[in-house]
Amino acid sequence: MKKLFIPEAQPKQKEFLKANKKHIGFGGARGGGKSWSVRTKAKLLALRYKGIRILIVRRTYPELINNHINILKAELLNIARYNDKDKVLKFANGSSINFTYCAKDGDLDRLQGVEYDVIFLDEATQLSEYQMKTITACLRGVNDFPKRIYYTCNPGGQGHHYIKRIFIDRKYEVGEDPQEYEFIQSRVQDNHILLECQPDYVKQLEALPPKLRKAWLEGDWNVFEGQFFEDFFDRPEHYADRQWSHVIDPFAIDPAWKIYRSFDWGYNKPFSCGWWAVDYEGVVYRILELYGCTKTPNEGVKWTPPQVFAEIHRIETEHPLLKGKKISGVADPAIWDAETGESIADVAAKHQVFFQKGDHKRIPGWMQVHYRLQFDPNGFPMMYIFSNCKAFIRTMPLLMYDEHKPEDLDTAGEDHVADEVRYFLMSRPIKPRIAPAPDDYDTDPRSLFLDIPKTDILPATKRPRMEMISNVDIQRNA
Repeated sequence: MKKLFIPEAQPKQKEFLKANKKHIGFGGARGGGKSWSVRTKAKLLALRYKGIRILIVRRTYPELINNHINILKAELLNIARYNDKDKVLKFANGSSINFTYCAKDGDLDRLQGVEYDVIFLDEATQLSEYQMKTITACLRGVNDFPKRIYYTCNPGGQGHHYIKRIFIDRKYEVGEDPQEYEFIQSRVQDNHILLECQPDYVKQLEALPPKLRKAWLEGDWNVFEGQFFEDFFDRPEHYADRQWSHVIDPFAIDPAWKIYRSFDWGYNKPFSCGWWAVDYEGVVYRILELYGCTKTPNEGVKWTPPQVFAEIHRIETEHPLLKGKKISGVADPAIWDAETGESIADVAAKHQVFFQKGDHKRIPGWMQVHYRLQFDPNGFPMMYIFSNCKAFIRTMPLLMYDEHKPEDLDTAGEDHVADEVRYFLMSRPIKPRIAPAPDDYDTDPRSLFLDIPKTDILPATKRPRMEMISNVDIQRNA
């Protein structure tokens, strides 16, 4: 009988191998030894439990071949037999390690009616939330085998928000038991074997651009490469003081502030409606929203136009922040298309929900979002989001740059909130803030030789007032 030799695991890998929660996350940075841990755990489970069915998933088939299949075939020679047609390693005790890839939603069809006892989602953030949930729905079986899902992951990718929510932020939804989730952080510094074999690997990571370095070296889940709105910050510790955070605690708005509504239509995909208040300095506050999405991200509730606008009208006549207010609306010009009969804008008007055509220029619109997100030297932006606006907070950080249009947003993402935000901000465009003058205190002779306090030398920092852009300026910059 051939014996299988497994090298000693490193401390973080041992934690992973011993973990027994239903959902186990592992990684968070590059070089943490994740792929080795997946292969090792799969081998141990297959050898211990006769007849257990294991699944390893990667985004593409070449990734499966290079990271798992070829290596396991060599390690399990004369212990398990690989069937290339079915993509499965079969053990003499009846156990099996199956392999599949999921580059697109259509690849999920191969999993219909299939059951597995243990599932490994390797590089899970490269999969969408929908794909992960569909795959993990295959975790079932009438037997005594452990039922577990292992997620190895780094910050970034289309599944970033979902993995961050369940393992980093630990914000659980109905049906998710916090006791079933465990995350094991592993960075390159925890992989001593890699550092011995490749001592300059840390220097390679340190030489990366700042965002990649924070994600891949430090395991920072708050920023990742390709993020379109990297200047959006949700910092709960600043909800009350409203500094250095765009998300803030809701408050009773001034009755004299003007109220606006922005709208992006969707049926199969979500529709998005946001309500805004504008203060005396031109700062905008997203105070309320209605987002037509099911529990599955980017899946519309499929409400008809009468349903949508009846609900918007109800909210505007009943909600304390909106009741009795004069509300100006702006929407995607596409809702005025009446080629197939009555336009969506006509239906809205029948429900006393009125809109003006929004300016849907994309690049100038995205720049308006960036201008509004800019913090002044005291940490105050020109746009705030009430913490009850969950769709904005969830979807905006996930949006990515378009690979083919480097200044535009990738429309394959869940961009419906972003679109209606763009329409609204283009109706009240501003110029970017001028960078503050350099602080010369450290070189001022009065500080060097007379020890005079900074406040007595430099004028107090003032928040610059908003400067509106005329429509002529917008056309010129388009």
